[in-house]
Amino acid sequence: MAAPLSDGERRKQISVRGIAGLGDVAEVRKSFNRHLHFTLVKDRNVATPRDYYFALAHTVRDHLVGRWIRTQQHYYERDPKRIYYLSLEFYMGRTLQNTMVNLGLQNACDEAIYQLGLDLEELEEIEEDAGLGNGGLGRLAACFLDSMATLGLAAYGYGIRYEFGIFNQKIVDGWQVEEADDWLRYGNPWEKARPEYMLPVHFYGRVEHTPEGVKWIDTQVVLAMPYDTPVPGYKNNTVNTMRLWSAKAPNDFNLQEFNMGDYIEAVLDRNLAENISRVLYPNDNFFEGKELRLKQEYFVVAATLQDIIRRFKSSKFGCRDPVRTCFETFPDKVAIQLNDTHPALSIPELMRILVDVEKVDWDKAWEITRRTCAYTNHTVLPEALERWPVSMFEKLLPRHLEIIYALNQMHLDRVAALYPGDIDRLRRMSVIEEGDCKRINMAHLCVIGSHAVNGVACIHSDIVKNSVFKDFYELEPEKFQNKTNGITPRRWLLLCNPGLADIIAEKIGEGFITDLSQLKKLLEFIDNETFIRDVAKVKQENKLKFAAYLEEQYKVKINPMSMFDVQVKRIHEYKRQLLNCLHAITLYNRIRCNPSKSFVPRTIMIGGKAAPGYHMAKMIIKLITSIGEVINNDPYVGDKLKVIFLENYRVSLAEKVIPAADLSQQISTAGTEASGTGNMKFMVNGALTIGTMDGANVEMAEEAGEENLFIFGMRVEDVEALDRKGYNAREYYESLPELRQAIDQISSGFFSPRDPGCFKDVVNMLMHHDRFKVFADYEAYIKCQGQVDQLFMDPREWTRKVIRNIACSGKFSSDRTITEYAREIWGVEPSATAIPPPNLPRN
Repeated sequence: MAAPLSDGERRKQISVRGIAGLGDVAEVRKSFNRHLHFTLVKDRNVATPRDYYFALAHTVRDHLVGRWIRTQQHYYERDPKRIYYLSLEFYMGRTLQNTMVNLGLQNACDEAIYQLGLDLEELEEIEEDAGLGNGGLGRLAACFLDSMATLGLAAYGYGIRYEFGIFNQKIVDGWQVEEADDWLRYGNPWEKARPEYMLPVHFYGRVEHTPEGVKWIDTQVVLAMPYDTPVPGYKNNTVNTMRLWSAKAPNDFNLQEFNMGDYIEAVLDRNLAENISRVLYPNDNFFEGKELRLKQEYFVVAATLQDIIRRFKSSKFGCRDPVRTCFETFPDKVAIQLNDTHPALSIPELMRILVDVEKVDWDKAWEITRRTCAYTNHTVLPEALERWPVSMFEKLLPRHLEIIYALNQMHLDRVAALYPGDIDRLRRMSVIEEGDCKRINMAHLCVIGSHAVNGVACIHSDIVKNSVFKDFYELEPEKFQNKTNGITPRRWLLLCNPGLADIIAEKIGEGFITDLSQLKKLLEFIDNETFIRDVAKVKQENKLKFAAYLEEQYKVKINPMSMFDVQVKRIHEYKRQLLNCLHAITLYNRIRCNPSKSFVPRTIMIGGKAAPGYHMAKMIIKLITSIGEVINNDPYVGDKLKVIFLENYRVSLAEKVIPAADLSQQISTAGTEASGTGNMKFMVNGALTIGTMDGANVEMAEEAGEENLFIFGMRVEDVEALDRKGYNAREYYESLPELRQAIDQISSGFFSPRDPGCFKDVVNMLMHHDRFKVFADYEAYIKCQGQVDQLFMDPREWTRKVIRNIACSGKFSSDRTITEYAREIWGVEPSATAIPPPNLPRN
């Protein structure tokens, strides 16, 4: 990888990475050797690089433990309102470097490891990503945990400890092939199992209505075993907890009346219970109504709510009541945030516990539930909305079905009273959808059961109010809010782009790390030649480093002087990787047509996973790799154009490619991408954006000035107008010769000579049923890409725009997002005061 720094360069590195005191370095070395010996039971003669990684991980973890224990003591004593962030996904990536950054240990570890004759970066590369998420929604949860700890909130992330995370993607003959992500194979040094807090979760069974109340009986029990992972704030000694549940069969599982004779079979059947936490469903923005998925959703909710209530009851000031049956104060002590509808069962489950178990009056329980829960909507795509068959609920969660029916009846009575005779409105607003298969609309359940509903960018929140939940907004407008997404500047600037962080800190100090709005101060340096040169130099170094990585890992050679044009995100029709493909083909045809003309050299990089069952997304990957095959091997093209598919895009690869990008592609059809967060990562790392007015792109353009992004294509209103008129792809095909040439080449097998019909499905979709109107934006996109080329030929002007973008990216910190959630939804105030470190006496 990169050449090791000389001692002089090492000393020059400013304190953004933490000052390495001599004592610290000696302490790290000593601890490292101790763990190698006592934890890993190895000596330097037989230790492998992986052993060295684990020794370092345990050394760094030791620095978390005192702070972790002290943070939890601090919460117990102060009894603040607790924030519970419930999500079926936490896309954490790697933990080692993030922990060193947040604890200010990076330089001490770097120096200690160097003195031991090892390379820190090499050890960091050994760590497996914690890939417990699909994309934006799961990564957002991870950024939020970092911000909540940094802001000193008493917050907990609750989810599932999947044994297998998002699959590893291999490209074989240009096709995606999935392999299982066995991320726990070598153990996970960052988690601590907590068997003493194991809890039962019930499934199936039947409901009995007795004079003493309702009983859910004859259930099957699965145990939920918690695993805790520390979440350190940035240099504030706060360490919060992410608690992930793993499914365990009880010891009497299937040994009761069923398998009297077959003990062996019964023990083997334990797998059935334990399958609940086996694997992450690999769908992004798509609902797959499988029973195992519903089990996962209830599993995390049931275990988490028991834990929340246990903590509420045992808290010092929880209740004056000796038996703690008073739940009056519950919403003042507990906030539950639902990350999309996946944990929606929290609403009926909290009702079940309050009414059936704690004997709270129904109306009081409903008030408590609504004041406690809040719901974040993440998508407007109809195929992504969760609509579970009533028949599945009847079997799996019979009591919850009863509760949902009762809640819906209450809700519809209220609507009917306000809009007498409006039967259609009742149908539209019901939680239960009638039809050949009765379904439960989980989004409707979330809206009626929450005191706040938010979208994740201004434009998305407007769509939520004006179309998706229009009727609900008319009923309770005060409920609906916007919380524009953000990203943590610790991982997405400090950790992944230390060169850029250093030159920024040189100019404006280190305050931006916890207050990203301070980047505004960089506007003073927009004409400072030294700074312009420094920013360009850092970008060039990042490009060289990424080019070296690509050559080493994938044996592809790229021209580091070319424009790095990057689109990395899940593969989906609405994200329009196909539009990017059409531009690549158009560029190729222009070069072929005029080989002697000078072109701005480009390396187009596209990366992302396709859901295994999503045929069109897999075809899009095959198309990208096939276009690359032709273009990259055409001698007429040479260094002017390359198309690279980045295999197995994941958090740790994002940390490498984003700092190296010149151009960020955010080209979804207007009105389809709720927010996007990759767009923000590219902006803060000094790439310019080509994009539509969709998601957070709108606010990025607002912050930096539309003239400092490459904005093109239809706006939401134009898309709606085109829908009313009727989108006809053939009109564009007939009237745009370059588009027709590109489509004809795909169609005729120019890019798939051994299988000429390979892409017939893609062409058929584009020509006859393209919901996302690729052709309608083609002309504007190609023209806009021409403007990108023009600006890239003037490096000084390009870099000035880059600086302006970085300076205007401060709004997109997840610290700002979480501060808004805290004040406007959870009713808590972030705290800037650090907890005293473990070596100092407590206050």
